[in-house]
Amino acid sequence: MGYDIRGRLCEICSCAVYCPCWGGDDPDGGTCNFTWVFHFDSGHVDGVEVAGLNMGFVGHVPGNALDGDVRLLVVVDDHASPRQEQALLAAFTGRLGGPLADLADLVGEVVAVERAPIEFDVAEGTGKVRVGGRFEGEVEGQRSPNGNPTQLVDTVLSPVLGSPAYPGRVNRFALTAGDRGFDFPARSSTQSEFHHVSA
Repeated sequence: MGYDIRGRLCEICSCAVYCPCWGGDDPDGGTCNFTWVFHFDSGHVDGVEVAGLNMGFVGHVPGNALDGDVRLLVVVDDHASPRQEQALLAAFTGRLGGPLADLADLVGEVVAVERAPIEFDVAEGTGKVRVGGRFEGEVEGQRSPNGNPTQLVDTVLSPVLGSPAYPGRVNRFALTAGDRGFDFPARSSTQSEFHHVSA
C-alpha cells in the first residue's frame, strides 16, 4: 500500500560542518560515521498510522555516500506496535518502493535491529535526541546575521533525506555501540524536513 510520511531527521556525524556527503563529495577523512533519528510528525506506512513514532540508526559510510555499502544498526521506537514496526521496517528496507527504497539501496549491511525508547526534540537545526542506551546528542543550528536558521536546499541527498536541511554543530554527544562495531566522535549535525511518498 506504500506510504505517505512527513517528519524530521536529525543527523549527527563525524564530518566537519558542513558534512560534504550532503553535497555528494567524499567525507572528511575518507569515511563518515553517523547517527540518524527519523521522527514522523504525520502519515501512514502500508495502511498503518505512524505519527509520533521514531526510528534510530547508527551507521558507517566507507567512502562516498552515493557509492553505498553503508553499514547500519537499526533501532525501532519501543512505542511501536508489532504492526507499526513491521510496516516501518518494510519501508526502510526498500520493500515499499519510493525514496526510502533509494535510501535502502545505499545500505550494504544491517548488523542488527533493536528496540528502545527514542526521544526527538529538534526543529530548525536545534534540539536534542536520545535513542535508548545507544546514543544521545544535543545540536545547535547555524544562524544567518539576521538570526534566521541557515538552510541547505536541493542537495544530492535531499530526495532521500529531505529538504530544507539545517546544518549545525554538536554541543554534546555520547555513543555506546562499540559492541556493534561503532565508536566515533561527533563534529557536525544536519537536521532536515522530509515528505516521502510511495504509491
